[in-house]
Amino acid sequence: MPPLRDAIAGQVVRLVGRRAGDTPFLESTADAGLFGPDSASWRVHGDFTAMLIGGTAALLMQMLHPRALAGVWDHSDFRHDMTGRLRRTARFIAGTTYGSADEAVALIAHVQAIHDKVHGTLPDGTPYSANDPELLTWIHVAEVSSFLAAYLRYRDPDFPAAEQDRYFAETALIAEKLGATEVPKSRAAVEAYLRAVRPELRYDHRTREVAEALLRQPSSPAIAPFMRLTFQAAQDLLPAWATQMHGFRAVRVSRPAVRAAARGLGLVLRWALQNGVEGRARRRAAELGLKPVPARRELSPTLKVVPQKSEDRR
Repeated sequence: MPPLRDAIAGQVVRLVGRRAGDTPFLESTADAGLFGPDSASWRVHGDFTAMLIGGTAALLMQMLHPRALAGVWDHSDFRHDMTGRLRRTARFIAGTTYGSADEAVALIAHVQAIHDKVHGTLPDGTPYSANDPELLTWIHVAEVSSFLAAYLRYRDPDFPAAEQDRYFAETALIAEKLGATEVPKSRAAVEAYLRAVRPELRYDHRTREVAEALLRQPSSPAIAPFMRLTFQAAQDLLPAWATQMHGFRAVRVSRPAVRAAARGLGLVLRWALQNGVEGRARRRAAELGLKPVPARRELSPTLKVVPQKSEDRR
């Protein structure tokens, strides 16, 4: 069984693992990061299957905002590298969750530096910028609401309501450090925000092309069935209004079958990824007696941020 486990883990590493030039994390022994092992964020972000399904659903939600779509359309190679965008988002979330405080802030600083270069004009002449606080709030809410929805469906449907609220309150810190404002910090606040923002969302030919690039991104034969299931589960995870805006039809197989298959995949991946990011972070914190930093402390990165190509972004 170990060779099979190693083979599965190797495929995951090839999908979302570190690349040359990536900002490092899990290399510091200073502290247990911004949240720590007892946090809701460590639990929610620790299930790879739920995070990948939730992350894909988040991308489908995010592109419904015209300014978010413009950033992808004008400043990325989305036709050939949408899975690369998913990988970079996964590494950012993992690093800011499980890395030390300085490692997390270094990742945030790197993303902010990239955002400085992402700006332009919408087709109607409206200017946009990736540093727009309102846009950063939209990106954040689409992400964390999708991550939590996937976690509840595929990992722990009994995750307490109070812990769900704590998850939103914790992760708001990352959005605020990126520059977001008026970030919702509870389930009720997130639901109210999504209702309020819906009139700003749009779907057009550019949205369709970006969505198709994501859902039809080629992958290696070894992981192609896994990615098809991920895309089906992500479409199924979307709120009904987002599904309607995208014009998605029901998945080819029944919804119960997709969910059952994704749950089965989750069992396999949890077995194979016992040495994943969360596991390594927990062992590091336990062995060294590390504690999280005070959540609202002002922090400055001490790690060197490795420059990346301009197209490498969150």
